[in-house]
Amino acid sequence: MTDPGTRVLAILGVVAMLGILVLLLRWTFATGRDQPGLRLTDPDDPTGLGLLEEVSRVPTEAAAHVLRSRLHAAGVRATVARGPDLYRILVFPADLGTAKLVLRGSAPE
Repeated sequence: MTDPGTRVLAILGVVAMLGILVLLLRWTFATGRDQPGLRLTDPDDPTGLGLLEEVSRVPTEAAAHVLRSRLHAAGVRATVARGPDLYRILVFPADLGTAKLVLRGSAPE
């Protein structure tokens, strides 16, 4: 038979271990407040570009396809989006700097 003091210590030990486990799990799986949240776009917004960034705007479809071909030749994935009165050339954010250099005519080596 165990005395009441041992039972109390056992219960306190279990509660302490559960508390430590909860704190460790919260620290491991919690989202930090200093981290930026996801940039969610409105699916009904016609100006939303999703993951793509605009690198250039041109007035004609032919000009847009020429610029897209130039980017493709430099190894940059690009697409053309039609706006109300212009065409936009869109690239992924990681390719934005390279795309600007290519369209300026000073392609990186």
